[in-house]
Amino acid sequence: MAKGSNSKKGQHHKKSSNLVVVLICLIAVALIMATVIIVLVVTRGEEGSDRNDPTFVLSDGKDENRSDCNDENYNIDSIIGANSKNGCIADHVKGGKNAKVVIVEYADYQCPGCAMINTWVNALVKEYDGKIALVYRSFLLSYHKNARPAAKAAEAAGLQGYWKEFTDFLFANQSEWEYLSSQKLTDYFVDTFKEVSDWEGDVDKFKTDMESDEVSAKIDFDIKLGKKVKVAATPSFYMDGEVIEWYDNSTRDLFMNFMRDLIDEKLAK
Repeated sequence: MAKGSNSKKGQHHKKSSNLVVVLICLIAVALIMATVIIVLVVTRGEEGSDRNDPTFVLSDGKDENRSDCNDENYNIDSIIGANSKNGCIADHVKGGKNAKVVIVEYADYQCPGCAMINTWVNALVKEYDGKIALVYRSFLLSYHKNARPAAKAAEAAGLQGYWKEFTDFLFANQSEWEYLSSQKLTDYFVDTFKEVSDWEGDVDKFKTDMESDEVSAKIDFDIKLGKKVKVAATPSFYMDGEVIEWYDNSTRDLFMNFMRDLIDEKLAK
């Protein structure tokens, strides 16, 4: 009887040992899987933070990093990069960054004429396919109460690479937001940002950037430049430091032909 009892105890001990081994293996597998999941989550988080870091996107999709914000010198008649005077936010450019012809536009987001001419300018930039650069700067009119909030929203969208999309939407739908009250206006801009970013933009960052010192500095810098060149109305266009007198060409065809003559003459030199 004693011998049989010892045999059963041996079998029980062997089963217990096998169970311990199985448990150890399961724990090891669980630890490996947990490690893999943690690595994937951290990697995704790092990729997401890279996408949402402030960038200064030109129309060709190229970025200028905030680390380049160290150039105090600039040419008012050309593309101005990120520097301490403009809140480290570079000029917004449609067309070719290195184009021979640079046209500077001073405009107000609440200006009806600016909204009308925006589609003409876009068509002109597309037609010349990189041969011209259209620099956009804000010049806000005091009687347009929602012009500054709109400019702040556009700059905030630009910090995530959506300036052109946001700007085109604002101009195309100007009548929807130009007389909204403060809170409704903010809600409208947030909804617009979600739409133009295809719901991929960082909304919290957008809200924060709208009220940032950097965005305000960029807008004030643009206005200061406009005053320096004596902007009298919006939109105003300049080439080589000279105002482009386009006001007698206020229909689409007249404007396009007038601008083509100026651009072609400049390209021919």
